[in-house]
Amino acid sequence: MGNAGSETRPGRGAGSGVSSGLDRVREVAVRDREARFTALLHHVTFDRLWAAFASLREDAAPGADGVRWAEYAQDLESNLRDLHARVQSGRYRATPVRRVHIPKPDGRLRPLGVASLEDKIVQRALTEVLNAVFEADFKGFSYGFRPGRGPHDALDALAAGIYQGKVNWVLDADIRDFFGSLDRDWLEKFLRHRIADNRVLRLVGKWLAAGVIEDGKLSEMVQGAPQGAPVSPLLANVYLHHVLDLWAEWWRKHHARGDVIIVRFADDFVAGFQYQDDAERFQAALRERFAKFSLELHPDKTRLIEFGRYAAPRRKARGEPKPETFSFLGFTHICVTRKGRFWIRRITDKKRLAAKLAQLRDELKRRRHDPVPDQGRWLASVIAGHMNYYGVPGNGKAIRTFRDQATRHWHAALRRRSQKTRLTWERMRRLVRRWIPLPKTTHPFPERRFAARYSQ
Repeated sequence: MGNAGSETRPGRGAGSGVSSGLDRVREVAVRDREARFTALLHHVTFDRLWAAFASLREDAAPGADGVRWAEYAQDLESNLRDLHARVQSGRYRATPVRRVHIPKPDGRLRPLGVASLEDKIVQRALTEVLNAVFEADFKGFSYGFRPGRGPHDALDALAAGIYQGKVNWVLDADIRDFFGSLDRDWLEKFLRHRIADNRVLRLVGKWLAAGVIEDGKLSEMVQGAPQGAPVSPLLANVYLHHVLDLWAEWWRKHHARGDVIIVRFADDFVAGFQYQDDAERFQAALRERFAKFSLELHPDKTRLIEFGRYAAPRRKARGEPKPETFSFLGFTHICVTRKGRFWIRRITDKKRLAAKLAQLRDELKRRRHDPVPDQGRWLASVIAGHMNYYGVPGNGKAIRTFRDQATRHWHAALRRRSQKTRLTWERMRRLVRRWIPLPKTTHPFPERRFAARYSQ
């Protein structure tokens, strides 16, 4: 980082006292579910802003202001003290987000909003404060972007729910353009259930109203929230907590004849049902519920499928093909019976795998003239990261495929370094043994880990 460093800068933990000020907020939020907090902005302290800055990626793309991490760090304490003063006095102004498009696994482009550096800092700090309030309210089946929870917790919960419950039907749901459709008036009402500090609400409103810069042109956003901003996942959780989670829990208690499970990760969710008519009535009622809040189930991507312990034998008895599969958080879920035992096999989603390999191939082309050890270290970290996520029991073939294809792409990139290359496969195999980690399973069976974490 050069002279941008500072020996006095707190690390990611940001020193003592940064979180302790929120302990009282958490206690009140848990004890009194009707409490509304009138003074929260003072918890966006200088130390909390510093910790938020330290948590940012140093190589992240800049926002519309063009300011990068290292540049801001040159005079970090002065910059943060000025930022803190502007936030507390109300002089802070949000910057329009810079819109970029990243490829999705299906080949389409996903719009992302890249916030300015100071917006990222303040949003991260305020999100920590708001989490202290809303974590007391969020339901147990909500897993996305919450402290101490991750995608594999959601995957474990889904598998355990299907194994332990009487699930015969799965609603594979997709919300059409959630972040672009979110109704800001409703969002403010939902925030006001717990937040009575108008300074905090105005701060959120500034980010939502800041607009979008794309191809050098500023455009106003009259609805929705920018996807990719640090505060957006929390706002999504608050919105769907009121629109989906509370309603789904109420529907399950008052209208379902049989078992119902639901697992949500941000705007991606799956519901399981014991009875088909429950699933159909839930889906119809959910469409009506969403319409009231400017949301829509995607008509082409939302499917109700027969799935579960008895799906395969029942379909076989009716002369129908094997049960359909569904994808959730990058894994395709498949009904399998081995030695008379039902098993949910989870394999890497083919579109995700193809997209990841395409990105890796392009990056290797860009790096092909780097020193081979640098390439090897980078590729090893990519493959290890892939295995750390996708290394679940039963997914060994897909893990090996990713490793093998990555090796072939590396070999092709190295051979393009020179027309007189002498890179034989024998030498390539030595490079692979030196740098590329062996495929391995990195996760236990989901029901075991879920039981270990959540059983009393």
